[in-house]
Amino acid sequence: MSVNLREDVKPVSYIKTNAADMLDYVNERKNPVIVTQHGEARGVFLDIESYQNMINAMALLKLLQISEKAIEAGEVYDNAEVFAELKKRLRS
Repeated sequence: MSVNLREDVKPVSYIKTNAADMLDYVNERKNPVIVTQHGEARGVFLDIESYQNMINAMALLKLLQISEKAIEAGEVYDNAEVFAELKKRLRS
């Protein structure tokens, strides 16, 4: 996913007038379109697959952040301890 500044920056009026074409464009090319208003970037038009991939990546980064904080706090367990606890719980 990359932005072609010549093709992928459009004013909001163009998006409004050509909404169906813009949906086709972002879904076919997988390029985000930067939407401008009064000459300033105001939003991004993105296909759903790319958006879902961004959400998934952010969730994974959040899990990594939580894990790093747990490690820093000393909240770590030996894998043998974890498996022993799991076996114990499964037998109950």
